[in-house]
This record gives sequence, structure tokens and C-alpha cells, in this order.
Amino acid sequence: MKAWIKKLAEQFEVENDRPKRKNSKDEQNNVDAEISESKATLMYILDCLNNHILEFENYPQRKTREKIDHYLQLLVATPEEKLEPVLFDIRQFYSSYRIAEHSFVQKNFDDFKKIIWEFADQLGEDLQIEKKNDEELVSHFQQLKEAVDSNSLEALKKKSREFINSYVEIQSEKNIRKSKRLTSLKKNVSTVKKQLLEAHHTLRVDHLTQAYNRKSFDEQLKKHVQMSPLSQTPVCLLIMDIDFFKKINDSYGHDIGDFILKECVRMLKEVFTRDDQYVYRIGGEEFAILLPDFKTEHAIQKCEEAMQKIRKEVFVQGDLKIQFTMSIGIAEHLENEKESDWLKRADSALYQSKNTGRNKYTVADKVPPKLKVA
Repeated sequence: MKAWIKKLAEQFEVENDRPKRKNSKDEQNNVDAEISESKATLMYILDCLNNHILEFENYPQRKTREKIDHYLQLLVATPEEKLEPVLFDIRQFYSSYRIAEHSFVQKNFDDFKKIIWEFADQLGEDLQIEKKNDEELVSHFQQLKEAVDSNSLEALKKKSREFINSYVEIQSEKNIRKSKRLTSLKKNVSTVKKQLLEAHHTLRVDHLTQAYNRKSFDEQLKKHVQMSPLSQTPVCLLIMDIDFFKKINDSYGHDIGDFILKECVRMLKEVFTRDDQYVYRIGGEEFAILLPDFKTEHAIQKCEEAMQKIRKEVFVQGDLKIQFTMSIGIAEHLENEKESDWLKRADSALYQSKNTGRNKYTVADKVPPKLKVA
């Protein structure tokens, strides 16, 4: 079986949903039969959608996640020859969701355009008034010059009054308009700034847990790799996963699962408190943390602190008492190592932790995967 399909099978614990085979080869073949590459691809797409759900009218996040999880379970349980009705339902759901998502994004974009247009429209109107007033002042000034040239005292007095009155009136109106424009401008700028900050927050922060999202993580990972030759300081990457999270969801429901995810992030933030230490949610129950200026031995100390804190915490929800643990992979960045190889080493270390008992950490091999000797 391909490695990514095996990883997917482990994530959804497919092999736990059927009787164990005595022969490991038979068991391997059974997994291949139950999860074809096409089915695994669809499961992967749905899982990615599940990790990046937006919340909008008719599609509250929790209900949407429950529906996606339902389809994932159907994909696991349904033989290939009977998949057509399931695939039809998935197509209908996905099409409907994407239409609603597009409408939501378009509405927010239209609201933003409206604010900008109102500001531009008001500014254009003010410029037109300024132009008209300037023309009026020029006209009064020209008449005043003509009165001076005419040597008529009456004409000079009259045109002087008209010019002064016009100038005072225009300047007064200009000051009033300027004050109104500044007030309106501040209001519009404040509204736009708020919307941009909200959009920025939405793009970078996970809606459920308030951890930073995968996009933010990828950007920071790339930044650390680019800065590494200049800084010459160590950086450690932690990839961590809640053990048996699927069983928590299946046993207690998604409300409890969501609660555990949020509490997990809260506890991690209490351990990793430095300004340059961020908690990222990079998958359903998978998290990452970058530790600048940390060598492996120091990262191990923080991992032990985090695991101990999580192990001893007991969450009470009604009559339920829930505890959970985490598995962790630790990888210190190697000289000239690409971000994809760095992430791969940390990910491999995580899965070694999960495959050797869970509730533990594993330090990644310091030899890049492509340079490993068999």
C-alpha cells in the first residue's frame, strides 16, 4: 500500500473496523481492497475540506463537519461496487456547499467594495465643489481687479465686499466640509481597517481553536528555512497529534471532540509562552510548534512539560471524565535542509511515536530521508 494511503488508513483507523487477519500479508491486501487509491483520494479531499470549513448561513461549522465525517465513514464502510449512491450524495453536498461559500465570499467582497466606493464618491463630490468654489473666487478676484483699474471708489467698495464675503463664506464652508470629510474618512477607514483585520485573522487563525492555521504555519516554516543561513541559530519543529482522537469523537460526539481540541490548544499555549512560539493547527487533531533558538535537548524538555500537563488534566463534562494524551515528533533543522524535508522528518518521527505505543515523543533522524542508507 502507498505510504499516503496507509497514513490515511491509520488516521481513520480503518483496520480497526474489521476483524484482524492472522496473516499480515492477507491483512495488507484487505486494506488495499477496502481503500482503493480513488476512494482514498476522495477521503483526502473531504478531510482537507473538513479542516478548512468556513461558517456561514445554512452551513454552521459543526453540522458541516458532522456531515463530512458521515460521508467519510460511508466511504470507509461501503464496497467499491456500491459506492455510486454515496458518491452522488457527496457531489450534491459539495456543489451546494461551494455555491454557498462563493455567495458568502462575494457578499463580503461586495460590502468591502461599497465602503470604498462611498469614500471615493464623497471625495469626488468634494473635489467638484472645491473646483466650483475656486472658479467663483477667481471670478470675484477678477472683478475686484477690474474695479481697481476703473478708479471708481463705489465699484471698488462693492467688489471688495463681494470678494471678502465670498471668500469668508467659501472658507467657512470649506472648513465645515473638511471637518465632515475627516469625520467620515476616519469612520470609513476604521470600518475598512476592522474588516481587513477580521479578514486577516480569518485567513490565518483556525476558527474553532484560535490556533494559527496551516497557511500561517507554511509561511513561518519557509521563513525560518530562508533565514537559517543568516541567523545561524537552531530551530526545532514539533509535530504533535492527539492520540485516539477519532475514538473520542465516535464515543462522545463532536461537541466533546471540539472541546478537547480547544483545551489542547489552551494547554499548549500555557507551556509555549514565548512571543515567538506559536501553536498551529495543521490538520484535524494535528498541531505544530516552531521553536526558534532551541536545540533538540531543549525542545525535549518543553515536550515533556507539555505531555505531563496534558496527561494529568481531567476534563469533566456532565457525567463524563475524559483524559487524553499526545504523540510528538521533534526535528531540529539541518543545514541547507528544505522545508519539505524538515517537515517530512518531523512527521516521520511523529508516526514512529504513534506506532510504538503513543503518548511519547520521538527525535527525528538527523540524516535527511533522501540521504539515508538502507
